[in-house]
Amino acid sequence: MSDTDGLAWVSERGLGALADKMGIRFTEFSLERAVGTMPVEDNTQPRMLLHGGAYVVLGESLGSMSANYHAGTGRYAVGIDINATHTSSATKGLVTGVCTPLHLGRSLTVHEIVVSDENGRRCSTIRITNMIREERA
Repeated sequence: MSDTDGLAWVSERGLGALADKMGIRFTEFSLERAVGTMPVEDNTQPRMLLHGGAYVVLGESLGSMSANYHAGTGRYAVGIDINATHTSSATKGLVTGVCTPLHLGRSLTVHEIVVSDENGRRCSTIRITNMIREERA
């Protein structure tokens, strides 16, 4: 499917209340790559750095939506593991998360999300594993 089809799917489904409150926006979305942005402003910790948990929310939003897109009709994905390594701190502007699949299986997916600041500096690397479940009638 194309990015246009993927973004339409995301728009129809919605990102959820937390992602909306944090200002997360998806700019690309396909099975091979998902990209989203989030403002630093209003998502900081007391030292005015982007909160570490905010990186994780962006990463989980991208990775979980990607896993659900892969799951397809009649199935859904739920997160079972997530980890993040923060290597730098964004202090202004937008951060961008780029999500790529490491494994797209029948029952598990693994995605890596690299979050960078506006200067292209990597701030956080997140890995999420999702389990795919069958919808129950």
